[in-house]
Amino acid sequence: MNSVYVDGIEIEINDPPGNSYVFYPFANVTMFVVLTSQGFLEERDWFDEEDDWGVSFWRPKNDCDIYGWCGPFGTCSSEQKPICSCLGGFEPMNMEEWNRGNFTSGCVGRKPLQCERMNKTGNVGKEDGFLKLDKMKLPDFPERSSGLEDECRVHCLSNCSCVAYAYDASIGCMKWRGSLIDMQKFFLEAAVLYIRLAHSELDTEDKKVVIIIAVIVGTITITICAIFSWRWTVKRGVTKAKRMMLQLDELQVYTKRSSVPEIMNPSKLQDLPLLNFEELAAATNWFHIMNKLGQGGFCPVYRGKLRDGQEIAVKRLSKESGQGLEEFMNEVMLISKLQHRNLVRLLGCCVEGEEKMLIYEYMPNQSLDAFLFDPSKEKLLDWRKRFNIVEGISRGLLYLHRDSRLRIIHRDLKASNILLDEELNPKISDLGMARIFGGKQDQAKTIRVVGTYGYMSPEYAMHGQFSEKSDVFSFGVLLLEIVSGRRNTSFYHDEYSLTLLGYAWKLWNENNIVAFIDPVISELRFQSEFRRCINVGFLCVQEFVKDRPSMSTVMSMLNSEIVDLPAPKQPAFTERQNAVDPESSEQSQNRCSVNNVTITVIEAR
Repeated sequence: MNSVYVDGIEIEINDPPGNSYVFYPFANVTMFVVLTSQGFLEERDWFDEEDDWGVSFWRPKNDCDIYGWCGPFGTCSSEQKPICSCLGGFEPMNMEEWNRGNFTSGCVGRKPLQCERMNKTGNVGKEDGFLKLDKMKLPDFPERSSGLEDECRVHCLSNCSCVAYAYDASIGCMKWRGSLIDMQKFFLEAAVLYIRLAHSELDTEDKKVVIIIAVIVGTITITICAIFSWRWTVKRGVTKAKRMMLQLDELQVYTKRSSVPEIMNPSKLQDLPLLNFEELAAATNWFHIMNKLGQGGFCPVYRGKLRDGQEIAVKRLSKESGQGLEEFMNEVMLISKLQHRNLVRLLGCCVEGEEKMLIYEYMPNQSLDAFLFDPSKEKLLDWRKRFNIVEGISRGLLYLHRDSRLRIIHRDLKASNILLDEELNPKISDLGMARIFGGKQDQAKTIRVVGTYGYMSPEYAMHGQFSEKSDVFSFGVLLLEIVSGRRNTSFYHDEYSLTLLGYAWKLWNENNIVAFIDPVISELRFQSEFRRCINVGFLCVQEFVKDRPSMSTVMSMLNSEIVDLPAPKQPAFTERQNAVDPESSEQSQNRCSVNNVTITVIEAR
């Protein structure tokens, strides 16, 4: 794991010696770990959106995850053939077994260390040194001690039995004696390991580096004039053309079966940067589970770093999802044409074979819900920051509805689709469900209702009708969540069968909005602003479309450009039918039935 435990993981070593305990004091997760009959260790998490358990972590993922696969002083890398190799200054103990793919015997040093030479021959010779290995999974069974990095090096060098050391600021000095077991080579940032070698071996390693560099420089100098034109005009041009053809083929298939405006012609997407699969795989350490930022309905999202150091978020289309292709293409075509400070920026895409990926700018603070509903982080969102987030979301929505070249309905606005940058500024993400409106079109109807229940407007959830006012409804729910600090879904087990909207409406009518406001931000000097935001939230979640304001009006209300706000009517979804109350159910039937005959009318949406 990283030495900085961002999820609140703590490790505590207790008696008896050798026992360690891992605590998650701040983690808001529901999970369990199971060892399957096939020998896999799986972490299964509960995903509310899917309403089911899902495997989010498993081991072994490949042979490198099998303990000691490469034997003593061997290191494993799943991306090379063979996957095992010896550390610098070492060679296979049994070359015949090694060539057959059996690496368990491991490696041995080619030259004896200083202490070993002294014991055998009495010849001291030059002092041992250390070979630096970057991006390593450290071997098992370290001996830990405090002190600075330089002290760690000196202590290891003065101890004849010390064969390697590593240093981490949050852990301290780690030293190893005996055989080094269970090492891996990673592609992203990881630990640095220093291997002790005889001085002559270090000379050999230095000479090898010099020779390799000399050969490379000489080769480049001799051939660069001959291959420069070919590389740029043939290799790069042909490769880019092939990738563009693949992308355009996919987009052509989509546009033929979709009614999209002329502005969405796929040929106009040729300026969108294309990255190849190998670049993205290396950037994400081959989509390692530790780099996974989240899991959407169709696409996992991974954190990565390109060779130039730029951090990215990679959205990878699930191969098993038949529906995901449409959402993927929709997002490519939409976001490539949109530019706004409150929309997540698309940096490029990848379409190679079955792989389809979107590359976004990386948001270090991830999503709004990770702050708003986390007791350990919500204090970082004071009222000024929350109101800035509300304003940013409203500006982004207004751009989608009115100010962009296209008129776009998001259809899935919620806290988890609002990402936060370094300064906690909001950016609307996930336009996979979005739809484009024509110039004179005000609403549309669909038989495929997508989005998240709790944020859907009544006309969309029940009849498939959506418009700008559908997004306004979702914005209203989100606004009330931001003010209260409570999830819309946190009321499912409420004894009064209230929703978030119902709870807010009840307190509003009792003139007790203080009880609704998140205690973290509840200050008397902001009471008028709280009341205004709650009032605007209610106006956004009105049951009938005509009663909801547009986003431009919402912004005017929030900024007090409209001083006197209309009094809200009772919002939609303020009560929920209690399915376990037979008396209530019977009363409902008595009110609705006119005789002993029930007629069901089947009507398509």
